[in-house]
Amino acid sequence: MYRCALAAIVVATSILAPASAQTLRTFPPNTLRGAMIFGDYPVVSLNGLVTRLSPGSRVRGADNMTVMPPAIAGNKLLVHYTVDVGSNLVKDVWILTPDEAAIKPWPTTLEEARTWSYNPTTRRWTKP
Repeated sequence: MYRCALAAIVVATSILAPASAQTLRTFPPNTLRGAMIFGDYPVVSLNGLVTRLSPGSRVRGADNMTVMPPAIAGNKLLVHYTVDVGSNLVKDVWILTPDEAAIKPWPTTLEEARTWSYNPTTRRWTKP
């Protein structure tokens, strides 16, 4: 009986291990990288410029779980973010893991994102 239980644990672990080994998330091609300091909600400092989070914006932690911006107020974090078209407010924010932050280059401006090429399979940007 104990051998069967042990075998079941080994099989379950081997099936789940590859899924947990994937630490990199896939980001939309319009995602930019920046340093963000969360202030009094909805105010943030993005690359040294004061801006705001858009209504309905989402902040995801390094574990990809939703984070409430007031809970991380005052922290300077390396993030990926998208901008709400038309209002220039920050729409979605992902706090980066060290592995995600190591992927370089990554565009920091809309102009770079327009002129560089993104390969979603390799999760890499290529400069022209």
